[in-house]
Amino acid sequence: MSRTEPPPPPGAAEPGAAIERLCQELNLDAASAAEALRDFTALRGTYSLEGEALHWLACALYVACRKSVLPTVGSGLMEGNCVSLTRILRSAKLSLIQFFSKMKKWMDMSNLPQEFRERVERLERNFEVSTVIFKKFEPIFLDVFQNPYEENSKPQRSRKQRRVLCSVRDLFNFCWTLFVYTKGNFRMIGDDLVNSYHLLLCCLDLVFANALLCLNRRDLLNPSFKGLPGDFHATEIKVSEDPPCIIATLCELHDGLLVEAKGIKEHYFKPYISKLFDRKILKGECLLDLCNFTENNKALNKEYEEYVLTVGDFDERVFLGADAEEEIGTPRKFPADMPVGKTAARAHVECHLQQHFEKKRSFAPSTPLTGRRYLREKEAVITPVASATQSVSRLQNIVAGLKNAPSEQLITIFE
Repeated sequence: MSRTEPPPPPGAAEPGAAIERLCQELNLDAASAAEALRDFTALRGTYSLEGEALHWLACALYVACRKSVLPTVGSGLMEGNCVSLTRILRSAKLSLIQFFSKMKKWMDMSNLPQEFRERVERLERNFEVSTVIFKKFEPIFLDVFQNPYEENSKPQRSRKQRRVLCSVRDLFNFCWTLFVYTKGNFRMIGDDLVNSYHLLLCCLDLVFANALLCLNRRDLLNPSFKGLPGDFHATEIKVSEDPPCIIATLCELHDGLLVEAKGIKEHYFKPYISKLFDRKILKGECLLDLCNFTENNKALNKEYEEYVLTVGDFDERVFLGADAEEEIGTPRKFPADMPVGKTAARAHVECHLQQHFEKKRSFAPSTPLTGRRYLREKEAVITPVASATQSVSRLQNIVAGLKNAPSEQLITIFE
């Protein structure tokens, strides 16, 4: 980013034409497009913008879109102009990891306010948390349910058939969408690794309970899962009104904190799920029943899409897509040993995400008193989720037995 005014390279597309194409694809308003082009032109005249101009235009468009304010029904105002970051990046062929790298430089060059910088930092932190959680989600799902990667899709016999039983793959996508939609409505959970992980366990617990409630949907469950009820393999299965909670089992098997997970379930997850039923987004005694799943899945995805458009953040269903490695950002090489039961694309994504986090190391606690942040971190021997949960567990042990009031020694000191 040296201060110079280089001429555009031969054959390069004019930024005006490029941004016009982007705006047409995004159906962007003229004011935001004009502001983005003005900011891009000003910075290009002062700095040397390395790389594709279209990627820098994407950064300018994101800033312009987030500055926009639209009136709503009544006298309210909505931040943003209903253009999500995911749509901008897809149109500009820019991965999420590339975006965060360029956006930091763009904010420095544009001297954007601290509030906007904190927003981008929160967005990146949310992305980092989601990538770690998704890497944990897959093996836990395989432990509780059947393998979605080994499922053979059966063609429909009739075009008139609208409702079909949800497949294991549908269940996988539904559970993740439920998680990211619920997480997005709790700001204190979205960028917190431990809370987000326990919220995921709550989603898995809910989906497990519904699969157990539906007698014709128990084929979705893994028969070797340790949390199954004792009579699961019996010839005659008793239908229980209150299916067993598997939060404790999931915490035991997958590095969870039982007290924290139950707290998230009782105080956040259950009340929020009740609201979704009250709003008719979710309905039916069994979410996975033939008569309910299609509508529930459609309504949930619609609500999440509206949330993404309103907030303007990235669509976290990107992890489920076939083009996840391109949209997130990945090197063009495959790992030496590919995990069994996974597609090459997913192994590809996991390989790159691991490299990304090894580079970022954003979950390592810094200790300013010892200057540890200036030292190279030791090789990690546990996962980020396990590290975070262990830290919370140690904190709980430290404060165990203490009263919610100052001690006599502390009162004496203040006096």
